[in-house]
Amino acid sequence: MREEGNGEKVMVMARDFFWSYTDEPHATRRRQILSQYPQIKDLFGPDPWAALKISGVVLLQLLTATLLHDASWLKILIVAYFFGSFLNHNLFLAIHELSHNLAFSTPSYNRWLGIFANLPIGVPMSVTFQKYHLEHHRYQGVDRIDMDIPSQAEARLVRNALTKSIWVVLQLFFYALRPLFLKPKPPGLWEFTNFAIQLTLDAAIVYFYGWRSFLYLIASTFVGGGMHPMAGHFISEHYMFNPEQETYSYYGPLNFLTWHVGYHNEHHDFPRIPGSKLHKVKEIAPEYYEGLEAYESWSQVIYMYVMDRTVGPFSRMKRKSKKSE
Repeated sequence: MREEGNGEKVMVMARDFFWSYTDEPHATRRRQILSQYPQIKDLFGPDPWAALKISGVVLLQLLTATLLHDASWLKILIVAYFFGSFLNHNLFLAIHELSHNLAFSTPSYNRWLGIFANLPIGVPMSVTFQKYHLEHHRYQGVDRIDMDIPSQAEARLVRNALTKSIWVVLQLFFYALRPLFLKPKPPGLWEFTNFAIQLTLDAAIVYFYGWRSFLYLIASTFVGGGMHPMAGHFISEHYMFNPEQETYSYYGPLNFLTWHVGYHNEHHDFPRIPGSKLHKVKEIAPEYYEGLEAYESWSQVIYMYVMDRTVGPFSRMKRKSKKSE
């Protein structure tokens, strides 16, 4: 906001990130809640149904792709947006769940399941995602470490409703490519395994069913990560419509399709609790969450982000990196 010469206040977008000189709020709240409600620890641990749920979605999406091998391009796009996008975004968030080892107690089993969940997405990402995502939790908002935060280039280019709309449509590309340019990590054996298995599946789809089946999977991934209700969580989780709050929860019906990632304050407070049990955190300790702003619609969040002149990629909280990090 700035004041014009006539005394009128004009709403303008920030030209820098919000900066905090305190620690992220979740570790403190976690300690407070556990001291008052130690029974929350009973919620820790894997979801015994995770592997079955993931398998069902993977098989359904691959079956859909094979059935569309001779469909028209228009039909492929329609099915991808209104059906396949929900499945692939569900799998993306299953990979998020697996990055916290919430299907099995043994980490390697979660990685194998993540590689399996990755198959219909079409692009190998499950192993690399875990590396960067765990840093997002451990160093939330820390400059040059938390790759969930837009780059300076993104923030300076995206300045109005039109460029914000384009950014939302392409946000999955930014989300995926940002860490590879700003903080590349050398690939290891797990990445090469993920890459090899994914390319083998992609080649098999093209060989046996043709390019249309493969491009249906790719379209399902990228339209579901753009101007789509499921993708609203990318913005709702940490973009600051209120400068006093840096993480927001969503309590709408799409939680049932997204591994309850909408319970995002609860998730950051307790990343060892599977999504299926996060609602119990709020039930046990309601006084810690009822005073926080939350959303009921991810579509509305996207609309607010695009149309609010004061909100953009700079609307994120940052912290200076400590030497120990």
